[in-house]
Amino acid sequence: MLELHKVHKHFGGLQAVDNVSFTVATGCIKGVIGPNGAGKSTLFNLIACNTPLSSGSIRLNGREIQGLKAYQTAALGIARTFQNIKLFSGMKVLECVMVGAHTRGRAGFLAGMLPLPKHRREEAAIRDKSMACLEFLNIADLAHSPTDALAFGQQRAVELARALAADPQLLLLDEPAAGLNIYETAELGRLITTIREQNITVLLVEHDMSLVMDICDEIVVLSSGRKLAEDSPTNIQRNPEVIAAYLGEDHEPAR
Repeated sequence: MLELHKVHKHFGGLQAVDNVSFTVATGCIKGVIGPNGAGKSTLFNLIACNTPLSSGSIRLNGREIQGLKAYQTAALGIARTFQNIKLFSGMKVLECVMVGAHTRGRAGFLAGMLPLPKHRREEAAIRDKSMACLEFLNIADLAHSPTDALAFGQQRAVELARALAADPQLLLLDEPAAGLNIYETAELGRLITTIREQNITVLLVEHDMSLVMDICDEIVVLSSGRKLAEDSPTNIQRNPEVIAAYLGEDHEPAR
């Protein structure tokens, strides 16, 4: 589904992402790990076209996407969450999630302004889809709550619901377990696995190694902007370079 070929991104003299290549197969959960400053979030920004490439290429289903705007990649089937939660202040939860679903809207500006019957039908369908996403995440009771009043974990769930409402083919999750306790993280792992079962491919940046090793089919390791390794979770745990660069010299492979 996703192909990165010799991807570079530099900010002045800083090489944030340096000659990174890998693929993400349709239907898999792929993890991206590495120490702070390894280039993980920059890589996500490049894939989602929030940040332009310096060089290289990124293809989604065989189509070059570099040079597109973020709203265009969203329409092509890429949705994401953010390391630092980005919800819309002043909105109710349901309204916030409906924004994600509007990326698939077809009624057009004129129909929305009047509003025409086509717009009303589409708006009802978007509302129903957004409520279904909230129900899927067990937060339907928050639908009419202000986003500003939510607890941290609830905000994470709403952001994920908004991404799912966009009906993505590829879901980018940027540190979704950040700030969650051990029980919430375990539930998140089950949820991501269920999302994959709905034919959504997942690319995951995460620092929680237990979560990554439990749910990922493959893992890419970044260090100082470069790809250090790409392998199965079991082999990544046993890779001496990965242990030295990220997991720590005292890390014991999981049994």
